[in-house]
Amino acid sequence: MSTPHLRPVDSGHVRQAWDTVVENALGLDRPVAERLVAALNDDLSGLYLLFNQVRKHYWLVTGAEAGPVGDTLRDAADRLTAVTDDLAIRVHALGGVPVCGPMGMRQHAPMEIEAPHRYDVRSSLERDYEGYVTLCVQFREHVALADRLGDTGTNDLLRGHLLTLERDADTLARYLADDALRELD
Repeated sequence: MSTPHLRPVDSGHVRQAWDTVVENALGLDRPVAERLVAALNDDLSGLYLLFNQVRKHYWLVTGAEAGPVGDTLRDAADRLTAVTDDLAIRVHALGGVPVCGPMGMRQHAPMEIEAPHRYDVRSSLERDYEGYVTLCVQFREHVALADRLGDTGTNDLLRGHLLTLERDADTLARYLADDALRELD
């Protein structure tokens, strides 16, 4: 498959190939780490997609409540960035390479990429809410996986960030419950 958009890299510079897991300093067996890295890369893919979607909606929000809605979306995107960073660092600690580009995101994405159009505010927030719900469900599954595999560090990390995602989803749900939101565009 041709990938002309990728910069060619001298293989002598590659320290670890994408989608591989090496021994880790956490003391977790490689098969356990492999399962956790795959799960976290699924989460990272979703976080990347949701971040880009939320950020786009922040850039394009208009109407009577554009200020408060825009502020909410900007702050939510910032929180998604922090969650993404923490999970990517954990993938590395587990001996993996975090998903970080379109090919990896397509391989692991738990949701579809939104078309590049501008939508009305309500539709945008509904799509953002659906993305948060998808990630919350997936995070809960991965908390349970980390628990079953005995990785309390990953479990704690996911639990903490699940709360962040749930709070942001709740905020979006409150906006969506407001009938006035229909009048923003």
